[in-house]
Amino acid sequence: QPQLVESGGGLVQPGGSLRLSCVTSGFTRGYYAIGWFRQAPGKEREGVSCFSWTDGVTSYADSVKGRFTISRDIDKNTVFLQMNSLKPEDTAVYYCAAAVYNWYSTSWYQARIYDYWGRGTRVTVSS
Repeated sequence: QPQLVESGGGLVQPGGSLRLSCVTSGFTRGYYAIGWFRQAPGKEREGVSCFSWTDGVTSYADSVKGRFTISRDIDKNTVFLQMNSLKPEDTAVYYCAAAVYNWYSTSWYQARIYDYWGRGTRVTVSS
């Protein structure tokens, strides 16, 4: 059974950093991409970043460009999201997701194109 497990969330002060991890398992056919999403209370789920597995292309939402970096460790089946210069508006539950059956790179930020999801890790940015 395919699984994604996020970790690394927590409470951090504005300007601080966190590194989120997404460990994948059970993906016997692999995946096209791993995306990071976030959902704040009362808001829709928002695409944050994506790593395209076949060509290594990375994508970012405008709101996090220059502050967040997505990377992968293939040997550990893990995707990381390094988050620097955190702001209170980054507060949300962060999810990772895998696109397995189809891939539309220009729609990487749309939750509907991902097939498997983790349960999320909470990030709170507050002083």
